[in-house]
Amino acid sequence: MPLVYVARSAALTKWASDVGQGKHIYKLAVAEDEAAAKAAVAAGWGGETDWKLVQSKQVGDLDEEAALERLGRREKAIDPTYYPRLKGAAGVFRITLTNVQNSLLVAKAMTADEPLTDVKVKPKDIADYMIRNAIG
Repeated sequence: MPLVYVARSAALTKWASDVGQGKHIYKLAVAEDEAAAKAAVAAGWGGETDWKLVQSKQVGDLDEEAALERLGRREKAIDPTYYPRLKGAAGVFRITLTNVQNSLLVAKAMTADEPLTDVKVKPKDIADYMIRNAIG
């Protein structure tokens, strides 16, 4: 069963911040199974090998193109042809933290148990947001 996953690299995030892309850079991809996802993350992208798997979720019938297109409607993908360092690595996104915070606030507002307070966004929250928008 296909697996959609989100990975993050600290070194690529530092580079992206230096070139003006911000510090919330994540890679979304689809793999055949968990072993294929872990192998892809270990191989790395953009010349970096410090990629870490942040979150993954099994999906029914989803290909990578459709997932990237769906997430691309909400977030900005970094063009791998414009930045040679990415070397054709599609699926690298610059995430707007405000969008993630708004999504978390709406989810919190839908549950009557919790009071509405400021949300501190963690990498796992960003990964959940990306996966939710990629499959939905």
